[in-house]
Amino acid sequence: MSQSSGFKSIAVVREVESPENPGGLEKRVSIVPHDIAALVATGAQVYVETGAGLGVDFSDQEYVDAGAVLQSAEEIYKNKDLIIKFKGPSIQSIQEMRSGCTLLCMAHFGSFPDRAKILETRKINVIAMEEIVESPKAESDQSICSRMAMVTALQPFLRNNTIGGLDVRVVGWSTRTIAAIRRAGNRDPRSLGVLQTDVKIEDLDAVGDSTLYFVDTSTLNNTSLLDHLKNTGSHIFDLAEFEEKHGSRVVQEWRESHPALPFGLRRIQCLHQTGQAGARYGLKLLAQNKPDLDVEKVNALILGYGNVAQGAMRELYDQGVGQINVLGQTHTKSGRIEYWLNDVDLIVNGADQPVHLRGRNYLITNEHMKDNIRDGSVVIDLVGGSPTNRSPVEPVLTCTFLDKPHFVQDGVTVSALWGWPMLGMMRETAIIYSAQIVDVLTGPENLIAGLSSIAPGVKRALVCGPHNI
Repeated sequence: MSQSSGFKSIAVVREVESPENPGGLEKRVSIVPHDIAALVATGAQVYVETGAGLGVDFSDQEYVDAGAVLQSAEEIYKNKDLIIKFKGPSIQSIQEMRSGCTLLCMAHFGSFPDRAKILETRKINVIAMEEIVESPKAESDQSICSRMAMVTALQPFLRNNTIGGLDVRVVGWSTRTIAAIRRAGNRDPRSLGVLQTDVKIEDLDAVGDSTLYFVDTSTLNNTSLLDHLKNTGSHIFDLAEFEEKHGSRVVQEWRESHPALPFGLRRIQCLHQTGQAGARYGLKLLAQNKPDLDVEKVNALILGYGNVAQGAMRELYDQGVGQINVLGQTHTKSGRIEYWLNDVDLIVNGADQPVHLRGRNYLITNEHMKDNIRDGSVVIDLVGGSPTNRSPVEPVLTCTFLDKPHFVQDGVTVSALWGWPMLGMMRETAIIYSAQIVDVLTGPENLIAGLSSIAPGVKRALVCGPHNI
């Protein structure tokens, strides 16, 4: 196929055993029947491998009804312009691909260098789904307002250079407070915690002039809490009041002074669901290890405050964990993180690191496992890695898989599952991924047109090629 002629034949293949899918336990399908019609409407012939959707309860007949042609495993890879799958390919299937075709998948080239070399030798164009990003970056009004509310709330402490001694408590996790939590995290207060809206006054761990409570009275009915905080001299900032008085103005001013960045967030991702699934599993393991520990008393620690970490916050919050402590970059440095580890029950790592720090800098070390973290505690690593692309959690030499999802080291249970949403969220996340993939193909990026006019947010994800055969 000439790169300028677009993708005329598309294969949606079944997930099978591969380097990152031992035992073939990944059952999701990259395109669900509902989204097949959008590909067919482009004029492309869409082929679906027999049984591709059965693992998440989509029948072959549903694909046929949507306009696809079924093909066997022996036929599906042959003579296709574009091959779409979820996980990276098996070594055997690479040999069946035509040189010059394009493979769209979660490629993870850094974690599987041997497979990457084979794909390059075979001259297969590879677009790594996990590397495709928005171009330009999109920002919602709600996110901007939430962020600027926290900026305003922290301003007096930054101006007086007292931010390093400030304890920030966000009362209530919601989509309205996500950006505020992120902004607070990267301003480096002494501590940052997320509390339940019905938090008991006796459970407050910080009050007074060095404490800021960030609340949203549009969802908070706990007036006794606000009265108590006022009496203690704690600082209170209300997102709902800020939004009502200043929301439209600050959003307009922000957009006028902040041109859109050339690249933004991942276009194909279930990062929030990854955090949810990981935290959910962490609480399950913790309940097994410490059956007498009430969930509201769990000492929970989240490293990072990005998309994955926010999903973990949501899950812990929804399950009733009383206070969720959130650590930013400076809090995780050696000499500081130990303070947080000594009494922890559950650690969820959502903090990734640049490539040059992987394998060199660890946030949770083997020494921490021995000396700081108590027996029976749980470490959930949402970042994962491999021997060539190490996780910030030193005990994790490589991701764990569904056939052995966790291990115990020095009395501490550790899990770093590859593909967290597979843990009870397969069908739900398959539907989400499918819609995102088809939108990249037929929406703003128009990837279906081929590689000759590839969009900037996709071009950076072309990890192998372009090969025009």
